[in-house]
Amino acid sequence: MNKQLDFTEGKILAPLLQFAVPVLFALFLQAMYGAVDLMVVGKFGEAADVSAVSTGSQIMMTLTGLISSFAMGLTIILGQKIGAKKAEEGGQIIGAGIALFVLMGLVMTAAAAPGAGVLAGIMQAPAEAFAKTASYIRICGLGFLVIIGYNLIGGIFRGIGDSRTPLVTVAIACVCNIAGDLLLVAVCGMGASGAALATVLAQLISVVISIMLIGRRQLPFRFERSMIRWNGNVIRKILVLGIPITLQDLLVGVSFLIIMAIVNALGLTASAGVGVAEKVCAFIMLVPIAFMQAMSAFVAQNRGAGRVDRAVLGLRYAIAVSFVFAVSMFWLSFFHGDLLAGIFTRDPVLKGAAWEYLKAYAIDCLLTCFLFCFIGFYNGMEHTGFVMAQGIVGAFAVRVPVSWLMSRRMPVSLFYIGLATPCSTLLQITLCFLFLLYLKRHKKL
Repeated sequence: MNKQLDFTEGKILAPLLQFAVPVLFALFLQAMYGAVDLMVVGKFGEAADVSAVSTGSQIMMTLTGLISSFAMGLTIILGQKIGAKKAEEGGQIIGAGIALFVLMGLVMTAAAAPGAGVLAGIMQAPAEAFAKTASYIRICGLGFLVIIGYNLIGGIFRGIGDSRTPLVTVAIACVCNIAGDLLLVAVCGMGASGAALATVLAQLISVVISIMLIGRRQLPFRFERSMIRWNGNVIRKILVLGIPITLQDLLVGVSFLIIMAIVNALGLTASAGVGVAEKVCAFIMLVPIAFMQAMSAFVAQNRGAGRVDRAVLGLRYAIAVSFVFAVSMFWLSFFHGDLLAGIFTRDPVLKGAAWEYLKAYAIDCLLTCFLFCFIGFYNGMEHTGFVMAQGIVGAFAVRVPVSWLMSRRMPVSLFYIGLATPCSTLLQITLCFLFLLYLKRHKKL
């Protein structure tokens, strides 16, 4: 385990990359969860299993986003305390965070079983895949406490400037998930239900092993079990920062669920094809997402230290490096999307449908390198209200209506439906630039 990074002094690009690279690898392994699920199900299951995993995992990704968004509030607070040289308060922050997240986990677990069929119905899961979709959601939902522990560990360590410990926890879970998928899906023939069970068990093993590893880790502050309690002041701060991020992620996630529902109404081929494309997108978007998380920690520390100038310069570096990767991802997805889709399915019809949708996402690759770095910057600066506003505007003023309009255009094209995403991103980038000009003009940077 490495010691935490201090972003407030010295060079900017080197420590930013030193933090972002482990985050990138952790996100890659995280994406392997759904990818391996879909890959194994695609090889050993039926089209109904593929549709169930793609729809169910989209729902679970949205709900899990609620947890990781609240964890971002914890990350920002810890980062600011580290930057302000007040690390001794970290134990109380973590203890209050654990109390909050356990309560969330209990509520979401209690709602999982009765809500699975309702969610599958809302998503208009195809009739052939309805029961399998509900089963996938139910099994994953019953493991919410595990999912919370898994995400909480990552949020805490990113807050203190350590991105390698979360990488270890994700690596453990990924290996266990692959083994579980091969056993439950390929050998036992459990289909979508086996993929869901493998995911939950993998994260459970990861959390247990991670707690053992963390017990040997030297933290920059004192932490004891007695600190795990409901601290109103700390929890209020977490909620003030976390709720806008959570609402933004939730509503943006809902917009993608609406798009999935629109596509599901087009039939099993479109549903499974877009499901495959979404798994590919989980990989091609990894670099901008990694820089978004890195920027949040980097900016939070520098804001705590009063070094906003370094935060702005870090934003420029992050966008520049991210754009280089964006160009390569655009080329690969737009011109060779069939090869990427072929990783997850052997069906030529599904590969064609996925590639058609991927071409639109390829365009989005060139834009998200700007948007995600801006979001990380504004989160670290505590402008989470703006982050929420621009995300909601992009989702419901552009992404959802454009997707619906394109689905009514005959003949229906998954490429045109997919174009709703880069259109939304373009509007959000414009809003981010305007807000930056506003902050500079009013001397709030």
